[in-house]
Amino acid sequence: MTDFADARRAMVDCQVRPSDVTRYPIIEAMLWAPRELFVPRSRREIAYAETEIPLAPGRALMTARVFAKMLEAAGIGRGDLVLDVAPGTGYSTAVLARLAEAVVAVEPDAQMAATAQGLLDQLEVMNAAAAVGDATAGDPAHGPYDAILINGGVETLPQALIDQLKDGGRLVAVFMNGAAGQCRMITRAGNALSERYVFDATAPVLAGFERKAAFAF
Repeated sequence: MTDFADARRAMVDCQVRPSDVTRYPIIEAMLWAPRELFVPRSRREIAYAETEIPLAPGRALMTARVFAKMLEAAGIGRGDLVLDVAPGTGYSTAVLARLAEAVVAVEPDAQMAATAQGLLDQLEVMNAAAAVGDATAGDPAHGPYDAILINGGVETLPQALIDQLKDGGRLVAVFMNGAAGQCRMITRAGNALSERYVFDATAPVLAGFERKAAFAF
């Protein structure tokens, strides 16, 4: 039987720390979060492996390395309000809740949204909530947000999510172009947006975030 506490420490020591993730709150949060609870029971033995873990068709839990480096780029602080887009079963939401003041999670799959909220309740995470909703629309009612994190690949970024960034807010996502991808961060300064490359990464493209096909005549 896997010792999940040991596996969690090994994940942090072998996947997270060597990937230039240096902020202690991220390390602490990932050492705390029981990742094995957020994956299908049949895949718990590989919960801490250096691989994406399928959650549902077209959905996967990102590798610890990619997720941790996205958190490092976002620079989330204790006073931040965070929008967690398409968190699946809620692992990202639980980790973010250890870093931020509050987390709003929007998950398009009703069953996974219910699982996420159930696990947050089980872990007594009081400053985060997961609800079913359109990932491309975000949750403007509770925004604007200091940080927005998208748990999956995007080919196009909905304007609705950009509009929910506070002044100084950061949006971090994996932008896919075919089989290749890059994690990029978009930052708002007043009405201006800036974008910077963070690192190479890949993730399954989320439904609704695909590039629309162009028709030739």
